Amino acid sequence: MTPLLEVSHLRVEFPTRRATLVALDDVSFNIAPGEILGVVGESGAGKSLTGAAIIGLLDPPGRVAAGEIRFDGRRIDNLPYDEMRKVRGRQIGAIFQDPLTSLNPLYTVGRQLIETIQAHLPVNAVQARQRAIKLLQETGIPAAEARIDQYPHQFSGGMRQRVVIALALAAEPRLIVADEPTTALDVSIQAQIISLLKRLCKEHGAAVMLVTHDMGVIAETCDRVAVMYAGRIVEIGPVHDVIHSPAHPYTVGLMGSIPAMDEDRERLLQIDGAMPRLNAIPSGCAFNPRCPQAFARCRSERPDLLQAGATRAACWLHDAQAEVAA
Repeated sequence: MTPLLEVSHLRVEFPTRRATLVALDDVSFNIAPGEILGVVGESGAGKSLTGAAIIGLLDPPGRVAAGEIRFDGRRIDNLPYDEMRKVRGRQIGAIFQDPLTSLNPLYTVGRQLIETIQAHLPVNAVQARQRAIKLLQETGIPAAEARIDQYPHQFSGGMRQRVVIALALAAEPRLIVADEPTTALDVSIQAQIISLLKRLCKEHGAAVMLVTHDMGVIAETCDRVAVMYAGRIVEIGPVHDVIHSPAHPYTVGLMGSIPAMDEDRERLLQIDGAMPRLNAIPSGCAFNPRCPQAFARCRSERPDLLQAGATRAACWLHDAQAEVAA
């Protein structure tokens, strides 16, 4: 299937007075229509930054320094601001982590939905209000006809997140970038939001890029998963394979740190050390100071994504040519 979103060799930089910091380095992936791609990793790995680059909302002085982002075959990373505004919302929707930052506290949720709908679709005010009520009903808000005229503070956290999802879907976008949409919610509400995202993706045929650090959410929701570390993708593949037979030592560590209901382990695995700062990323593989399997080549050469069974991993342990030479 032809990808809806293609990210090729994306590089995002933050120029400072002392040096230029590379926040994303050579990130490549694609998402097909109707597919949910999970992006997972520790805080500071570059997950949210990747989403911000795709929707054209990088905070200055951040900039796309190299690579391309193509949506439905059209390059969008170099579009003027006004052109990108037409793409954002209409073609690409966004769901952010904190719904209070996405909603204007001075306007009713109905007004915000209606304005968004009328900005992108050729409908009048009455039709826009009907569509807004239908979206609130679709996203599971009870008594939508009455609640459409309420303000964000009159909604609970889970209900506010549903309103944000309704806003993201208002113009029927073909791609949704969801940046940790369940982090601030309790577990029962998380499950509802996840099933809602899956259902809406299926019904509307939208592709979803789901950014999270919760592997449980990834396992429950996604078709494929990309694992990020220090601004690069270190493993990408079908979610079942990445979770049950991870190929990169970092992914192995991530999986080992999750409690398993069917295993009797006294201690969880932990990955020693911490994510490197942007101004102190080590040479070679960025994970090498924390990796229990690192060898000399890992400290001098940086691996690209290599075939590793059903997934691809940026790890020299999977270099077939080196194995043949050895």
